[in-house]
Amino acid sequence: MANDRISHMPIRFKLLGVIFSCCILAALTVTTALAQNDWPTYGHDAGSTRYSPLKQIDTRNVGTLTPAWTYHMSETVTQPIAGPGQGEVPASVAAAGRGRGGAQGASGGRGGGGGGRGRGSEATPIVVGGVMYMPTPYGRVVALEPETGKEIWSYDLKGSTASTRGVEYWPGDTTSPPSLFFGTTDGRLVALNAATGKPVPGFGTEGFVDMKQGIDNGFTRGQYSLSSPPKVYKNVLITGARVQESPSLGYAGDTRGWDVHTGKLLWQFHSVARPGETGGDTWQGDDWKNRSGTNVWGLTSFDPQLGLIYLPYGSPTYDFYGGDRKGANLFGNSLVALDAQTGKLKWYFQTVHHDIWDYDLEPAPILIDVTRAGKKIPAVAITSKTGLVFILDRANGKPLYDVEERAVPQSDVPGEHSWPTEPFPVKPAPLARMSFDPAKDLAKVTPEQEKFCSDLVAADGGMVNRGPFTPYGLQNSVVFPGTLGATNWHGGSYDPALGYLFFNTLNLADVGKNVKAADGAPNAYVKQGFNRFWNPANYMPCQAPPWGEMVAINVNTGEYAWRVPLGVIDELEAKGIHNTGTMNMGGSLATAGGLVFIAATNDRHFRAFDSKTGKVVWDVQMEAGGYASPATYQGKDGRQYVVIVAAGGGYYDRRTGDSVIAFALPATKN
Repeated sequence: MANDRISHMPIRFKLLGVIFSCCILAALTVTTALAQNDWPTYGHDAGSTRYSPLKQIDTRNVGTLTPAWTYHMSETVTQPIAGPGQGEVPASVAAAGRGRGGAQGASGGRGGGGGGRGRGSEATPIVVGGVMYMPTPYGRVVALEPETGKEIWSYDLKGSTASTRGVEYWPGDTTSPPSLFFGTTDGRLVALNAATGKPVPGFGTEGFVDMKQGIDNGFTRGQYSLSSPPKVYKNVLITGARVQESPSLGYAGDTRGWDVHTGKLLWQFHSVARPGETGGDTWQGDDWKNRSGTNVWGLTSFDPQLGLIYLPYGSPTYDFYGGDRKGANLFGNSLVALDAQTGKLKWYFQTVHHDIWDYDLEPAPILIDVTRAGKKIPAVAITSKTGLVFILDRANGKPLYDVEERAVPQSDVPGEHSWPTEPFPVKPAPLARMSFDPAKDLAKVTPEQEKFCSDLVAADGGMVNRGPFTPYGLQNSVVFPGTLGATNWHGGSYDPALGYLFFNTLNLADVGKNVKAADGAPNAYVKQGFNRFWNPANYMPCQAPPWGEMVAINVNTGEYAWRVPLGVIDELEAKGIHNTGTMNMGGSLATAGGLVFIAATNDRHFRAFDSKTGKVVWDVQMEAGGYASPATYQGKDGRQYVVIVAAGGGYYDRRTGDSVIAFALPATKN
């Protein structure tokens, strides 16, 4: 019938259809061309592969990679920090593109021997059409020359800051200019003219939309912001949400689509399913009402051919006690595929039922191809803090490797009704540790560490671990992975030529128990703090290493291609204790040059691995840690650059900085 209607359309509508199709094709062609040399969106492309086809830097010459320029994000910068380590970035190599303050090298900071006011940043700069764009933790969004780091323009948000991890670029059309979109910590959605850095007048109210409207659930106060960049699909700007983790009731974590020209709301997807909706039966009674959490605070991806956007949802509130939300609680901890233009549900896959561990599903879903019997199957790979990797058919959400529902330990907290089983993929194997036996697994790297950890395990009546998905019960539990996850928002990268997924992993537990809350408290039981299973004096975990690893998974077999330690601890290296790995937070970048770049570790190193073997082929120590994901691009000068935000701080690093550092091969002389 649809074809019949088209065949009887007036000629003018047929011509308009042809013109529209040509415009879409042209836009896709431009986007593809940009993706060859640029880094046009947070994950490089719509599928969040974090893969660049650039190969000027490869395994043969990466050893000569040196800093090309440094930009400082803060207005005031102290003197550089001196630090040990082979290949450390010296202040003297910072090139002409200096930011505000003009000082060279990374700024000093708390614990770093300086007095700098460094603030952590998880931002990945994007590069489009010869300009670099990024937010800073100092309340500014900036445009830079990607070959020099020289500031082109800067926009001050005046008391607020932009989305922590980045901005989204839209090329504009005949009615609206090329624009940058991002959210703010005070709940606004912003559109800036990419050429001038000025707010776009036709978007919302002079470039701003109040995102708190329509999701407040009747509350007059609540936490609402964006911590990750939105996504643009055709004429729709799609946003997630950052909302409270406690108490249970508050602002909704719904995903919404906005008109990219005007900021008008186009659609709203209820992340907590309501009665009569798909998933409504996974809530009892009125438990769904005014429920907070269940939000996409991480990264999203879309498939332009299928017209689907893939949304990774976090857990419903409250994170560690669900006595007031019996059931599987859709769409908590689910990968949800929506029609990107209408917001209509196409399919979903829940990775954790009735989450009581804060096992958010937040890394960007990675669009991959899986080869079976010589045929390529379009797929999507998703993981969460659990470290379980699910590979699904991206058209319908069906697993390409078997998934088993396995019995898990049950909670003994009054009023809590754990879900009896949780889904486990048969392949790939978990990214990181999921259990702990104190008789076998205690860290003994030094006598001091062994004593500290032995005392910790024995404290307060002793700690228990009952395997994967051990709940926080009435007795102290050691829960692997902890709330920082086996991996976190940064997720992974993908090399389509090899068919390898790359992840950096973390072996770190949380410890704690649930205790009865005070009378009248919003939650009946609460977990005692966010306590890590480590020695806080040195950030070394209490189970035997490895503590951080870099891994590669062959998506066509579901097997690991390689697994190597990520990071070094100088104190242990000096004692002959190697291959421990370190705490890490931040993502990787894969290139056609056969390389995987990653910073992330709290040893402040920036490394490149051979993507085929896992061998480290380049290693430089920076003056502050890079707890962000790198990007790469080709400048107008023909050179390939690799850029990382090195601001330090984070969960396990007292040293801070404010540097954006771009690396390149030595310039050739004419």
